[in-house]
Amino acid sequence: MPKTAGDSAPLEARVREALQAVNDPEIPALSLEDLGMVYDVGTEGTVVHIRLLPTFVGCPAMHMIQNLVARQVEQLDGVTDVHVSFVMDVPWTSHRITVQGRKKLRDFGIAPPPPGFAPEHVPECPYCGAAETSVVSLFGPTACRRVYYCKHCQQPFEGMKFV
Repeated sequence: MPKTAGDSAPLEARVREALQAVNDPEIPALSLEDLGMVYDVGTEGTVVHIRLLPTFVGCPAMHMIQNLVARQVEQLDGVTDVHVSFVMDVPWTSHRITVQGRKKLRDFGIAPPPPGFAPEHVPECPYCGAAETSVVSLFGPTACRRVYYCKHCQQPFEGMKFV
């Protein structure tokens, strides 16, 4: 977000708005806010503190996400310093994905996780909406996804794991 002179919105609100533009590097259709990764935003004068929840503790993109967030927020008018850290004592769960985030996942071709506890859940196909799907692999391209197959449209697709 470019610096603009005279922006009168409170800094925390402008930080939250800026975070909407920071997309997850592994699922670029979703912002960190959509995924529910933004745990806390605080300001002390012109210093911004952002705490994020990793979707998985061993996520290889954590350092990249930290840098993307810092660079985005540093561009805001009135910000002199940005501290981005990860919260490790509060687990991220798939319940944190917003309604908009679930829609964006589906539109991107990834089935969202079920809204409630359903470890054996097999999702509908994000391409045709059919319920006749099956698990192909418990391990997808990232730790948070599985690979499924649609028996109706015969498309393979990914689905977010329930966490």
